[in-house]
Amino acid sequence: MSLALATLLYEWRRYTAAMVALAFAGLLILAQVGMFTGIVKGATATIDRSRADLMILPPKMDALINSGGSTLPVRLQPQMYMHPEVVEVASWDGDGGRWVNYPKDGKKAVTTFVNVNMVDTRPGAVNLPVDFDEATRKALLEPYSVAIDESQLKRLGVKLGDTASLRGKTVFVRAVLHGYPDINNASVTVSRDTFRLLGMAYKDGKSGPLMIRLKDPDRALQVRDELNAKANGTYRAWTRQELAEANQGALMKEQIIGLFLSASVILGFFIGIGITSQTLRGAILSSIKEFASLRALGVSMGSLSLVVIELSFWVGVAGLMATTVLMVGVYLLAANGGVPMGFPMSWVVGVALLLLAIAVASGVLALGILKKSQPADLLR
Repeated sequence: MSLALATLLYEWRRYTAAMVALAFAGLLILAQVGMFTGIVKGATATIDRSRADLMILPPKMDALINSGGSTLPVRLQPQMYMHPEVVEVASWDGDGGRWVNYPKDGKKAVTTFVNVNMVDTRPGAVNLPVDFDEATRKALLEPYSVAIDESQLKRLGVKLGDTASLRGKTVFVRAVLHGYPDINNASVTVSRDTFRLLGMAYKDGKSGPLMIRLKDPDRALQVRDELNAKANGTYRAWTRQELAEANQGALMKEQIIGLFLSASVILGFFIGIGITSQTLRGAILSSIKEFASLRALGVSMGSLSLVVIELSFWVGVAGLMATTVLMVGVYLLAANGGVPMGFPMSWVVGVALLLLAIAVASGVLALGILKKSQPADLLR
């Protein structure tokens, strides 16, 4: 075991403030990233959990998030079947409308706007999420029936079995979903038939983005390229994972979100480096006689400096571990409250490197205190 690691293990209390500062700096950034990513995951949950291997979007759409119109010509749907690998094609349609509950027992009426997601109710349909059980599928077969995530029930003022008004028509809450929260607008899920009955079906030869299932999902990349080669600028094919990453990236590029994250990174950096460097300076100063003894034994200043740098690195590692514990706690609290969160690996790695950089930089700033470790001071 190295001297730096042994010092941290046996005198960890001296470095607690630095570890806590690094942990909260990481938490400040990752909590916001997790929340913003969760917004996307909640909005696209029906896609992420569908049986689709490819998605067909308009050619100028770079993502489903804030990309303008998302309609395609209906004629494209049968064209997709011309590829020998394609076994099923279905449109992913969505809309929204005014929701009004029918309050009971003197409760307050809820009037709000809801997003409406559409699924096909055929067994194993490409746009039917894989976690919809058979009871949910059958419940949606009933005309005007809706399914609502458990986290949205109170928000919409209903419970299982209640009725409400959607776009001026009476709908029935026939199923409760799990894992489909939406912290922006509340959302409900309906069948394609109910979608049409509510007057939400596209007209004028238009449909929503297309979902495609393939014979061999492992050939998704190759089929995507082959479809794009024949698109002639009328559409663009995406793999489901590729689209999910694009959706997350699109949200992160939003100006206000970018400002929030930039401010968090800058604030976390200065708070982390300020507290960590001062903590390391104090810890080194309290051990100055030990460092002076090492110099008296012939250990060079360069070697002692490396010990301090390594010590700061291990403090950074400990801070990362504390950040992980805190983020697990935040994630569990959010899940319990029905708030989705997601952590893109690029951001997790970036924050980890940032915290290590803060720790090492703090160690460099604390090196000046080593000049006080003069062997002659041991004679005083």
